[in-house]
Amino acid sequence: MPDSLKSKLKLRHLGIDTYKEAVIYMREDCHVCRAEGFEVHTRVQLTLNGRTLDATLNLLRSSLLEQGEAGLSEYAWESLGAQDGNEIQVSHAPPVHSLSYVRAKIYGNSLGKEQFDNIIMDVAAERYSDIHISSFLTACAGGRLTEEEITYLTGAMVDSGEKLNWDKEQVVDKHCVGGLPGNRTTPIVVSIVTAHGLTMPKTSSRAITSPAGTADTMEVLAPVNLDVPMIRKVVEKENGCVVWGGAISLSPADDRLIRVEKALDLDSEGQLVASVLSKKIAAGSSHVLIDMPVGPTAKVRSMDMAEMLSRYLEQTGTAMGIAVRVHISDGTQPVGRGMGPALEARDLMAVLKNNHDAPQDLRNRALDLAGHILEFSPNVKNGQGRMLAMDILDSGKAWKKFQAICAAQGGLRDIPKARYTHIIQADRAGRVTKIDNRRIARIAKLAGAPADKVAGVDLHTPIGTKIEKGQPIFTVHAKSPGELNYALSYLEGQGGIIKIQVS
Repeated sequence: MPDSLKSKLKLRHLGIDTYKEAVIYMREDCHVCRAEGFEVHTRVQLTLNGRTLDATLNLLRSSLLEQGEAGLSEYAWESLGAQDGNEIQVSHAPPVHSLSYVRAKIYGNSLGKEQFDNIIMDVAAERYSDIHISSFLTACAGGRLTEEEITYLTGAMVDSGEKLNWDKEQVVDKHCVGGLPGNRTTPIVVSIVTAHGLTMPKTSSRAITSPAGTADTMEVLAPVNLDVPMIRKVVEKENGCVVWGGAISLSPADDRLIRVEKALDLDSEGQLVASVLSKKIAAGSSHVLIDMPVGPTAKVRSMDMAEMLSRYLEQTGTAMGIAVRVHISDGTQPVGRGMGPALEARDLMAVLKNNHDAPQDLRNRALDLAGHILEFSPNVKNGQGRMLAMDILDSGKAWKKFQAICAAQGGLRDIPKARYTHIIQADRAGRVTKIDNRRIARIAKLAGAPADKVAGVDLHTPIGTKIEKGQPIFTVHAKSPGELNYALSYLEGQGGIIKIQVS
């Protein structure tokens, strides 16, 4: 269709943040809406300066926009490189044929490789709205994916983005299933493993629902937004890295699925397996260790669930041509002391430096995981990995390697501290018998973590600690008085986050 016949509107910047959902805002009485028959939630195609993007239509009944104007969500604005006053062309989005496969899955039908390929290709290309994605996720949840379908989904997600190749026989990686605040073992493990000579290019995530992701914590200490050429340069020099995976396009469909999955608070075992392994395979890994904490307030709450996920992960790994080993660990309480980027960075640095007051639980978990990864090497016998990992850590080689990795990524930084803190004291004497991982993590988030790197919670009394009335049990850290008060107001009605049994 000639440009003169296309529907055009002048853009006005509204500054509406929808995270990563592309939305266009138009007046309900807009001439384009009337001419094209657009309604709320219609999927439309936007064209600006040679770029195209599918977006969801929202309609306004106010005077926020003038006749002939349209607004975009921040994500759509940035994706199109828009500026105030640009003329944007709006038309019906092309039909998305793979949605028929989603409907088939909703009605209980099994899907084949080609069907998953088409669905994930359309998700990655942003042809699915959030409503479409939520329908797909729901159709796959609750054990509705067969083992064969999980393999198809994993392969489709790998193929949806960039793939790294390291030209090495063995490339190792690790992943924690999650749900355990403070479990920041990755930088320690990478330092130990690469000091031994194994290759471990670690791409990590930022937090979505937790007080800190590995990338958030590592960013306190060194730059993590590296592109592929820079990652290659760091890995060639130091055998490994700890960078943010979102800076590169590895399994991009997974990022879109996770965003909606988190909003739904939906943990689908099939999606989890495909999500974890697609990122590892796309990053070029040949051997992957999965840390699976199990506990009443962790992501995986029972041994039955852990065993089922372990089977899916290992079998899917075999089908995809990589070795996967699952390590089931204790998920009953937070790891280390800090929950929040700067506090977690402080803890892991204490472990790497072999400080006498370093959190021993964090040290021991890191040694367990590093030991298992070292045993992927044909030169390390089963059962000898942990002792080797301990030798590397105790000798200072891991600390030296961590410093070198940070320098290669852009330089080691000082750890900032919060200006405002508040100590929470025990209201009785006794022994700590239980800690609610989810609620204590929520306090850290309400205090500003992970957006404010200094915010979070410092835990002083792990399970088993004998305490006196008035003794500090944890400290809340915040960047501003308002955020500190916000976190403390949540605490007022929250009993039992740390359960103290009277002796």
